[in-house]
Amino acid sequence: MSTCVLAYVYIDMICYYHPDKPAVGLCKYCQRGLCSECAAHAGDSLACKGLHEEQVRAMEALMQQNILQSKRVGSDYLRNTIFYGVVGILFAAFGFSQLRFLGLQALVYLMIGLALLWAAVANYLESRKYE
Repeated sequence: MSTCVLAYVYIDMICYYHPDKPAVGLCKYCQRGLCSECAAHAGDSLACKGLHEEQVRAMEALMQQNILQSKRVGSDYLRNTIFYGVVGILFAAFGFSQLRFLGLQALVYLMIGLALLWAAVANYLESRKYE
């Protein structure tokens, strides 16, 4: 449905630089309508010919870097998940095993372990957003 709306917008849109010509697309930098004479390909996008081509290429490069960075962030969250999970299990197991001998101190270890396990779950859920 949204493609129909976009097609409708482009049909009624005119070129910013040539008001007598229909636009074939928008400049990714300034969002102005461009006819086939004024449009230049800059990567996967359109730009105002001779005016915004470099800015659009820079925007495209920045988007590619962001996509790559987003994948790295996901693996960082996964690494944190493993670390918090292992340390949380160790703390919780130690606290649970020492409840009879250490009393309140063992309960503190158990609570720290459970908090770390909660952090592991939170990091895992966050890592799934970057897949």
